[in-house]
Amino acid sequence: MSFERHAQKSRTREALLATARRLLSEKATLTIPAVAKAANISRATAYRYFSDPSVLAAEAGLDVSVIPYEDIVRDCFSTQARVRAVALFFFDQAIEHEAEFRSFLSRWLESWRLDHQAPTRGGRRITMFRSALQEVRHKIGDEACERLVRELSVATGTEAMIALLDVAQADPATARATIAHMVETLVVGTLGTAEDFEPGSDLMKHDPSGL
Repeated sequence: MSFERHAQKSRTREALLATARRLLSEKATLTIPAVAKAANISRATAYRYFSDPSVLAAEAGLDVSVIPYEDIVRDCFSTQARVRAVALFFFDQAIEHEAEFRSFLSRWLESWRLDHQAPTRGGRRITMFRSALQEVRHKIGDEACERLVRELSVATGTEAMIALLDVAQADPATARATIAHMVETLVVGTLGTAEDFEPGSDLMKHDPSGL
């Protein structure tokens, strides 16, 4: 999928979520057709994003404010630093809103159990990782870039938080440091021979704690 196409899908999804939040605030009954109509989006399109109104309600109800990508990477001056900033932002969001994210994931998994088909997810981290890697895409190629985006997407966020806290029994600070180390390893592994990577860059100089 092209960068532009993914951005368009993200805008459509955000429009559905924003409309759902408004309807919830108005105490309206939340249905997919009602949200589609209010958002001026076809029912068929809306159902491609959300087939289960409970999943839509759970995601729309997340009291999380995702700040713009430009603000997340404002003080970053290399590809590596931008990738790390995005990864830690989403991990920090998961920790700060842990109960809400666990509840949403539970609803999402329940929808899969009933339909045997995973509902689509927002993928904001995908969009931001692609933006962070845009400057080196032409150097490493589309295939390597998209592989790195996929690898980074599983190294942060709610799923990574649950694996580290519940399975690995790490405390939040150790989990955050682990996320930073995983991201560094993935980025260096891909960009280590690219012109953009310079040993001793700000990614490599971060505090060993990862904080």
